Amino acid sequence: MGGGDRPPPVPRSRTPQPPEAVPPPEAPPGPPPRPASAPETGPPLATWLRLPRPDAEPGIWRCGYEPLPPEDPDRIPTRQLISGALVTFLIGWLIWSLLWNGYLGSYWLWPMLALTPESWRSSGESRELYNLVSLCYYGLVIAAIAAVFGRVGRWDELFRRTVARLRGGRGGRTGRTARTRLAQPAEPEEDPSTWARLRAGGASEAADRLSAELRDGRMGDVDHARLERAWQSVRARPDRLPAFTRSVLEKGAGACSHPSGKRDLPARAARHDLSLRQVRIGTAADQSRNPQAYRGAGLALEPALLGTSALAVGPPGSGKSTRLVRPVVESLCLQALAGQAAVVAVTAAGSRLAPDDAFDAVVRLGRSDSVYDLDLYGGTSDPDEAAGMLAEALVGDLTGSLPGGDSRRAATALAQVIGPFQAVHDRFPYVPELRELLDGSATALDALREPLTEAGQRAQVRELDAYERQSGRSGEVGALLADRVALLDRPAFAEFFTPAGAGDGGHRPFSLRALEHPLRVRVDLPEGGHAEASRIFARLLLAQFTECAVTRADQSLFACLVLDDAAQTVSPQSLRNLQRLRSGNAGALLTLRALDEVPEALRGPLLGAVGCRMVCAGVTPWDAEHFAEAWGTEWVQTRDVTNRQLVSDEPFTRFMHGLRRLVTGRHVTAESVTVRTVQRERWSASDLANELPPRHAVISLTTVRGDRTPPVLTRLGE
Repeated sequence: MGGGDRPPPVPRSRTPQPPEAVPPPEAPPGPPPRPASAPETGPPLATWLRLPRPDAEPGIWRCGYEPLPPEDPDRIPTRQLISGALVTFLIGWLIWSLLWNGYLGSYWLWPMLALTPESWRSSGESRELYNLVSLCYYGLVIAAIAAVFGRVGRWDELFRRTVARLRGGRGGRTGRTARTRLAQPAEPEEDPSTWARLRAGGASEAADRLSAELRDGRMGDVDHARLERAWQSVRARPDRLPAFTRSVLEKGAGACSHPSGKRDLPARAARHDLSLRQVRIGTAADQSRNPQAYRGAGLALEPALLGTSALAVGPPGSGKSTRLVRPVVESLCLQALAGQAAVVAVTAAGSRLAPDDAFDAVVRLGRSDSVYDLDLYGGTSDPDEAAGMLAEALVGDLTGSLPGGDSRRAATALAQVIGPFQAVHDRFPYVPELRELLDGSATALDALREPLTEAGQRAQVRELDAYERQSGRSGEVGALLADRVALLDRPAFAEFFTPAGAGDGGHRPFSLRALEHPLRVRVDLPEGGHAEASRIFARLLLAQFTECAVTRADQSLFACLVLDDAAQTVSPQSLRNLQRLRSGNAGALLTLRALDEVPEALRGPLLGAVGCRMVCAGVTPWDAEHFAEAWGTEWVQTRDVTNRQLVSDEPFTRFMHGLRRLVTGRHVTAESVTVRTVQRERWSASDLANELPPRHAVISLTTVRGDRTPPVLTRLGE
C-alpha cells in the first residue's frame, strides 16, 4: 500500500484495525509521538471491511459491536443465584439421604412395589431384573427431586450465565466487556471489497482495478474512504464518470488523491473507522449507572456528533487533550485526506496535537520561521463583516462592560474606519494603520477624508465624521479598541496579518475562507509574554470560523474547529454563532480547565449551546454543579427500609425474643420496605466532583438529528 506491498504496523488494540496506508516520510521534521502501546500488524483491509457494523445508540463504537440483551429488571444477582442453587442442592441431597436411609419410611417405594411382581424380589434369576428396575426407579426419584429443587434454585439460569461467561472469556476477553469479535466474511453481493456499487453504476473496469489493488494490499483505509467519497460525487454528477474511471485505471488506489498527495498520516495514536468516520475515545464502564446498551462498549465521536459542537472541562492532566482532542484532530486529518472534512486546530502547545507532517499548513503566530500568515479580516471584502469578526476578537471578553452589552457597538466603530480606508486604498488597513485610525489621529483621518470628498463618496465621509465626533467622548469604545490593537502592533507580529489584496509579504496569508477545501491547518498561538494577544487570536479564529463555515457556498465537507483551551473566548455572540454551525455542516470542539474561565452569566448558556458535554475527573464542585443541572433528573425507584422492635405479651414469645437477644445482642425487629418512584439527578455534583476515578469522564452526546444520550461514565483512552 502506498509505499510498499507489506502493510506497516498499527497501534495495538483488541479490535482489529485496518492497515496503515503510507509509511512515514524519509526525513520528517521531527519525531512522531510515541504510540500508547507496542505496534502490531493489523488484518488485511478486506477482512477489516467485512467486520459487522450494526446500528447502535449514538456514540457507540460500531466496528465489531455486539449488542447486549435488554436489561431484565427482575434479574437476580449472580451471587444470590449461586447461593440459592447451593442451598437448594444441599436440601435436595438431604431429602434423598433421608429417603435412602429409611428415615422417612418406605412410602416412597410403593409405586415400584405395586408395579413389580413379588416373585422378582425373591432370590433367583428374577432378582437381577428387580435390581435393574430399582436402579431405574431410584434414578426417576433423584431426577424428580433435582427437577423440583432445580426449578426453585434456578439452576438453569445459573448454567446459562456460566456458559455465556466461558464463551465470552475465550482468547483473554472477560465478562461483559467483550463487545467486539471478528465476523464471518460477508456474502459476495454484500462484500464491500468487490466494489459492487461501481459495477452497478457502469464503472466495471474501475471496480476490477480497485478490487485488485485491495486484494494485493496496495490500498489503505484512507484510500477506500477517499474513493467512496469520489464515487458519491460521480453519482451526483454523472458527467464525471469518464474522468473518474480514467483516473482509477491510471493510478489505482492513488486516484482522486488529496491536493497534498498524501494518502495517510505519518503516525496514528488512536483507533479509527473511516468507513463510519468514527474515532474511539474510550470504553463505557460496565456498571449500573450506565445505560444497558453502553455497558462495556467502546465510545466514539464522529461528524454527526461533533456537528452539534462539544465542550470538555477538566483540570490539567485529566486527559482531555491527549485522550480527546488529539484523537479527534487525528480523525479529522484522516477524513480531510479522504476528501470528507476540513479541520483547523488551535493550540499553544504546537505539535502536541499532531506532528507538522499531519497538516497542510502550520501557522506559527509570532515566529519568524512561520511559512504562513493569518488574515486579520478573515478573507472577506465586506467591511461590516470584517469589523464584526475583528470586534469579537478584540473586546469579546469584555462584553459585560461594553455599551449595549455586546460587541456590536465595537463592530460599528471599526466599520466606521476600515470602510473608508478600503474605499481609498482598495484594501483593509495594516495593524499600525488601524491603530492610528482608532486612536483618532487627525492626520490619518484627514488623509482619508480628502480623497473621499474629491471622489464624492459622502457616505464614507459621514462614517469618518461620526467616528471622529464619538472618539472624544469619555468611555468611548474606540479607545478600548486602540488599546487592544496595540497588543498586536508588536515587533513579534510585524510581518503577520497581511490583509487580502495587500500584495506579497514575508509570509503566505491563510484565510478561513478556504474551508470549502479539505484542508488540515494547525495554528500555534504565541506563548511567553503574549498571553493577552493569544486570547485575541483565539477569539478571532473562533469568530472567523463560525462566520466562514456557515457562509460556505459548498457545505458538503464537514468543517471543524478544535480549540484546545478556549479560556476567555466565550461571549454572547460566539454562543449564537456556535448554534448556527449545525445547519452549516460544521462544529467546534472546545476545552476548558474550569468553567471559571467563562463569564458567570454565560456558563449555563454555554452548556446549553453545545450538544456534546464532557466533564473529566478532578473538576471542582462548582463546575460539577453546572453539569449536574444541565443533565437534569430522571425517574428512579427507591426502597426505604424501616426496622421496628417487636414487643409481645405472650410469655413463650417473650422468652424466645429474650433468648434471641441474648445470643445476637440485638432486639428482635421486623422490616418494613416502601418502594417509591422519585426524580433524582442523573449525576449529582458530589458524584462528579468526588467519585470519578482517574482517567475517567462523564460524557453526554447529541446528534445533528436531535438524538440524545444520557451521561455515560467512560474510561478514556481504551
